[in-house]
Amino acid sequence: MSPEHQTLAAASGAAPATVVAELLALLAGVLKVRPEQLDPGLTFRSAGVGSVAATQFVSAVNARYGTGLDPTSLFVHPTLPAFAGHVARATGAPVTPATPPVQEILGFLRECLAGILGCEPTALDPAAPFNLLGVDSIRGAKFVAAVNDAYGMNEPAVTLLDRPGLAAMAAHVARVATADTPPATDDRAADEALGALLDAVRADRLSVDEALTRLPHRA
Repeated sequence: MSPEHQTLAAASGAAPATVVAELLALLAGVLKVRPEQLDPGLTFRSAGVGSVAATQFVSAVNARYGTGLDPTSLFVHPTLPAFAGHVARATGAPVTPATPPVQEILGFLRECLAGILGCEPTALDPAAPFNLLGVDSIRGAKFVAAVNDAYGMNEPAVTLLDRPGLAAMAAHVARVATADTPPATDDRAADEALGALLDAVRADRLSVDEALTRLPHRA
């Protein structure tokens, strides 16, 4: 394996290095830059991939691999290594499950929340509490729903109460996204969620009305 491919393999984790290298070349062609000018660790948005470029890139990928992927898959797999793993699975290539790097997850979470809040990702401090970033109950629910869709999780909106910032949420996603078992949904989990709500109200992080909208549902 060449040094370039070794670097790409380290960046991609589970994705085959050849797939990452080929996708990097395809993306460079769409963006009209040299492959070495692209950082595989950046999200597609940060790399300057807009809607038109996303459509062109995924079309080129489908032509190269005979797949039928949709441009929206770049949102679910927001970096080149993550998308390479998706492409490899679509073609039947063996892919070893790997935990997404926390920094990669954090970059996606910042972009996702920035889209909901209508600001630039760089304006969001990863260490700042969600309420100071302007995240209310409605925006918080949208954010958690988007994260669940992106990483195949089933976390409740109250998750943000125990992970009061993007950095903490990214670490949580890294743990949960590759767990062997789904998140608990029994009565004990509901009791824990209720306790988190009460603590948030007592600490003035949440109003009573907001807490009522987040009450956990029991089976």
